[in-house]
Amino acid sequence: MNSATDTAIAFQGVPGANSHIACQNCYPERPTLACDTFDDAFSAVIDGRAGLAMIPIENSLGGRVADIHHLLPASPLFITAEYFLQVEYDLVAPKGATLEGLREVRSHIQALAQCREQIKALGLDPVAHADTAGAAKDVAQLGDKSIGAVSPPLAAEIYGLEVLRKRFEDRIGNTTRFVILSRNRQDPDPKSGPCMTAMIFQTRSVPASLYKAMGGFATNGVNITKLESYISGERFNVARFYAEIEGNPADPAVDRAIAELNYFSEEVKILGAFPAHEFRRK
Repeated sequence: MNSATDTAIAFQGVPGANSHIACQNCYPERPTLACDTFDDAFSAVIDGRAGLAMIPIENSLGGRVADIHHLLPASPLFITAEYFLQVEYDLVAPKGATLEGLREVRSHIQALAQCREQIKALGLDPVAHADTAGAAKDVAQLGDKSIGAVSPPLAAEIYGLEVLRKRFEDRIGNTTRFVILSRNRQDPDPKSGPCMTAMIFQTRSVPASLYKAMGGFATNGVNITKLESYISGERFNVARFYAEIEGNPADPAVDRAIAELNYFSEEVKILGAFPAHEFRRK
């Protein structure tokens, strides 16, 4: 399943993880490369062991994936596409296990939280694990019929587990957004359709600096769809912002807005322009 070639797409986790499912959905022709950490997935693309990386950036219930906002500014990679995955979880256990015999369930803390009501109704003890597919893998190796896992359906298939209850999540519609990273910036043709542009910037430490930096987007009619801040620096006095806007850098209005952002900000870095996924139009 894994490959160490430039045609591969890297992801964080073990086979069967949601990131792995996203890779298969988007690039079924590409071999996948499982990585232990997000940093490893970034490095796999940088050093040529993979051509792309599938990285989760935010979840409709859990919010942003914090590690990514610290990795992107220092990375030479660019965002070239996005993908929205509707997350599905099954309650799985070793072959021969039953709901009545189950006593404990393992998974990532976010998955356990998203299935809290179901877990409580069955009287199971939740145990946090590093990731969902990894929990399924460990449960399969353990072979204890009283211990199950909350995992994506693909993980149950890969590790030979019994599905005791499908769609185990408390609320249907939980969605994770991924970005696809590449070594090369690949701005879409301005005529090809709706486009998004992502960037990171740092404002100057003066009053109303953010207001002034963002003013160019308002005056040029450019819609800002995301603006998130996070503090960096040992003295907690440096604010960085991750922003996404609708539009292509080749559009005159977007070009003027970014020029004004550069004037009032420091360290503006365009992370990439990419086609807006059809999920945004639903």
